[in-house]
Amino acid sequence: MNRILCTLLALGWTMAAQAEIYKHVDAEGRVTYTNIPMKGAVKLDIGPPMSTSPPAERPAAAKSPAGFPRVEPAEQQQRDAKRREILELELAAERKALENARLAYAEAEKDPEVFRTTVIGKDGKPQVVTRRNVAMYQEKLRVLQEEIDRHQRNIDMLEQELSRL
Repeated sequence: MNRILCTLLALGWTMAAQAEIYKHVDAEGRVTYTNIPMKGAVKLDIGPPMSTSPPAERPAAAKSPAGFPRVEPAEQQQRDAKRREILELELAAERKALENARLAYAEAEKDPEVFRTTVIGKDGKPQVVTRRNVAMYQEKLRVLQEEIDRHQRNIDMLEQELSRL
């Protein structure tokens, strides 16, 4: 019951909000907007109130001006076919680039960043040891993953564009 009452009150408020609006400029140039008519005020035509309902059907597109260039349907079909061809070539190139990026990532995973350094061993003699540079390894993988993600986004967008043709 409370929900129905709240809904009716909200509708009542929106109906009341459809009042007329007047603009008044006094002798000192101050502008006043009001819903009360006053001497020297001009009624503003602000149109209907904003609606929360879905927009109505869009009106048909206006006709082009007389001198506006026109494209024949056959020529437009040729343009669309060329566009499709270009998008398909770009898509093939992005798929190949994605494959290469994935291979580079797999190679980088197998080959961690290492460096050799000399330390003094327990016997007091210098020894060469191999250590991992974890930060450099993680940064390299992060950059390669960003490249994979970029190519995947490009592929998704190209496929979406092709689906519109």
